[in-house]
Amino acid sequence: MRSGAPADVVFGLFAAGIATRVSFHLIPPEMGYVRYGALLTFMPHFLYESVLAGIDVARRAFDPRLPLRPGFITYPVSVPPGLARNTFATITSLLPGSVPADEVDGALIYHCLDITQPVVEQLSAEERTLAKALVSGQRDA
Repeated sequence: MRSGAPADVVFGLFAAGIATRVSFHLIPPEMGYVRYGALLTFMPHFLYESVLAGIDVARRAFDPRLPLRPGFITYPVSVPPGLARNTFATITSLLPGSVPADEVDGALIYHCLDITQPVVEQLSAEERTLAKALVSGQRDA
């Protein structure tokens, strides 16, 4: 039997869809939720920032004149714990030169390639942009 046949792809997509649907029902409602329509409108911004992040990291890696000042910054996130905060951390991992590394006392700790950059300001702007998509608590019935 050949792997990757069209029937295999169809079955795989079907199985992934069912698994995704079941996983949404297993998430406790108090964990919050994501408004997927609002998240879709965020996608062009997300893709643009992802490309900028890739270019920035590549530029820093190949240009010895660009100094690196690695370190950690603390961002006091207002997105509540749960699905919404995890989504925020995942999306902000694509900001240029920063990646979430830990969470302490309601704040996210980010590792940055250059701590002199305005990372906290960028995170705050992303949080405001994502506010419509990331919702804490249960859905209204």
